[in-house]
This record gives sequence, C-alpha cells and structure tokens, in this order.
Amino acid sequence: MDVTLALKAHIMGIVEGLTEFLPISSTGHLILAGSLLDFTGEKVKVFEIAIQAGAMLAVCWEYRARIASVLGGLTSDARAQRFVLNLIVAFLPAAALGFLFNKAIKASLFSPVPVALAFIIGGLIIIWVERRNKTAPPARVQSVDDMTLADALKVGVAQAFALIPGTSRSGATIIGGMLFGLSRKAATEFSFFLAIPTLFSATIYSVYKERELLSVADLPWFGVGAAAAFASAFLCVRWLLRYISSHDFMVFAWYRIVFGFVVIATAYGGVVNWVD
Repeated sequence: MDVTLALKAHIMGIVEGLTEFLPISSTGHLILAGSLLDFTGEKVKVFEIAIQAGAMLAVCWEYRARIASVLGGLTSDARAQRFVLNLIVAFLPAAALGFLFNKAIKASLFSPVPVALAFIIGGLIIIWVERRNKTAPPARVQSVDDMTLADALKVGVAQAFALIPGTSRSGATIIGGMLFGLSRKAATEFSFFLAIPTLFSATIYSVYKERELLSVADLPWFGVGAAAAFASAFLCVRWLLRYISSHDFMVFAWYRIVFGFVVIATAYGGVVNWVD
C-alpha cells in the first residue's frame, strides 16, 4: 500500500472519529480535510462513509456490557425489548427520508451557502436550547431506559434533519433530545446507541451501492481509516461522557458558527470544494 495513501486515510479516520459524536458535523470536517489533503473523488466518498463503521465499533466497545445485556434479554426482559424498539423507531425517519430524498438533498443542498447556513443555524439552536435549559425545570427523562416510544420518535425526527449537509447527526439527536425533555446524559447516550444502526446501515448501503468502484486492493487503506476512526472515536466518546457531566454545549455552538464562516471563506476563496 502506498505510504502517502495510508497517511491520508489515517488522518481522515482520525477526523471522522473525533467529529462523529460531537455536535459539529463530521461530514463538513471530512470535506475540509479531504480538500486540504487533495484526497477526493467518488471512491473517497465511499471511504468516508465506510470508515463510520470504525467509529460505530468504538461505541459498541464502550457499551459492550450494556449491548450484551440487551441482546441477552431480548426474549425475556421488557426493558431490553423497549430499548431495542425505541432504537428502531428512532432509526426509521432518517432511514426512510434518506432513501427517498438523498439524491435530491445532495443535488440542491451540497453547496457552500446551505452548508454554512446549516453550521450557523445549528450553532444558534444549540445556544437557544442551552439558555432555555438554564431556566427550565429538570429534564423529564433522566435515563435512556425511561424513554417512551414518543420520545424515541421525536429524536428520530430530529436525526432526520442531519440529512441536510452540515447539520450533524449527533448534534441533531443530542440537542433535539434535550429540547424534547431528555437530560443531557440521556440524550448523549441515546445518540451514541442510535449511531449503531444508523452508521452500520449507511456503511452497508454505500459499499453495496458503489461496489463496482471498489476492489480487494482498497481493503488496506479502508482498514487504516476505519482503525483510526475507531481509536479516535473511542477516546472522543469517553471524553464527551466526562465533559457533559460538568459542561454544556455552548463551546460547540460557537465553534459551529465560526466554522460556518470558514466554509464561506474557503469556498469563495477557492480553497475547498464544498460540493464534494
């Protein structure tokens, strides 16, 4: 395997892992990193989706005991059954809308202004939700085990907004969850769990759809990217769980707003092709 290709794949994997579970849009950062590394093209688009599996496996490893407990109790434990049903309900809105409108969304919204607006508007929404929570009563749902099907559906609808480039899947689910009555911890953890079916299905669908582009020779650099995504996502997930115990998401809100202006500046300066 070419050393330069491996290095680029490794860097992209780190970017994916560090941004997938933060409310800052992994897609936007991958586009920026890919452009700066001159690492673009149709095969790279498949790579960017495929390495999400590495980030997803980091969540599986972090929550391996909980996942094993849920799988072991599927036939007898009502709590495990409700948890899985909530994940299915939350997964369906984005899956259905993505299947129906993914091409139209990419054709009309994958341009600098919509991407920048998504970053900035998302940042402003985070600021609004955080300020609202300071005066709101305690969250109604303190744990993912307390969630109802209605709660799961609301979070699923929020996740569907992440189909808009620059929105951020984790940002939509975490902030949406908080807006709908989930505690910061419950919303963050449910976002992690919801990533498992979402990223897993996106990876399988993308690789299968673009299978003619790929060959066995692509496995090494795809593997390098996925491994880097796993390691960086694992560290990020652990850090975020500690961070939210004593901090809000305001720093990410301001980061998104600044990044939105970076999108505009780099696009119109000819530095980054945000159409990807």
